[in-house]
Amino acid sequence: MEAFKEHVGLVVPLDRINVDTDQIIPKQFLKRIERTGFGEFLFYDWRYLENGELHPEFVLNLPRYAGASILIAGVNFGCGSSREHAPWALQQYGFKALLAPSFADIFRNNCYKNGILPIALPANVIATLSQAVHATEGYRLMVHLEEQVVICPEGTSHSFDIGDFEKHCLLNGLDEIGWTLQFEADIAAYENRFFVVA
Repeated sequence: MEAFKEHVGLVVPLDRINVDTDQIIPKQFLKRIERTGFGEFLFYDWRYLENGELHPEFVLNLPRYAGASILIAGVNFGCGSSREHAPWALQQYGFKALLAPSFADIFRNNCYKNGILPIALPANVIATLSQAVHATEGYRLMVHLEEQVVICPEGTSHSFDIGDFEKHCLLNGLDEIGWTLQFEADIAAYENRFFVVA
């Protein structure tokens, strides 16, 4: 997993509340046996018309947001089923950080495990940022994980909370398996001490 320390990225606003995981990645794409290739199906029912062409009015398809890596959304983002495919799709599309007033718990934890930083900020802050994004083409934010702040172009900063374990793992590019493997020598020593085969 790629380490997350500091990121500056173009911001795209998704002005919707209660976006569930089936809207993030519809169920028909969960049959894939690989963990890759989900980015093209992100928000599929909104991004594409029935004939398979891109919906010209959906925000991710607007040229001004091409290459966006920070998503701003409404309350309760990632609700619904616990499918890990949702953060896979977001990450593989190119998103590094998500900003919203709140996230569904399981979705938020799945984001951490897949190298995406979900940042909960007060609703009024999200509204102000979203307005700035709409008003300013090329609007970018800096996310500094070490200091736990989101920094606006004009210098305003907004602090956010994150658990110590989640912060450590993101800063060091570790999923839970990678974190456990840090203690491989200790685990081996324990096994050799108590489980030596005669």
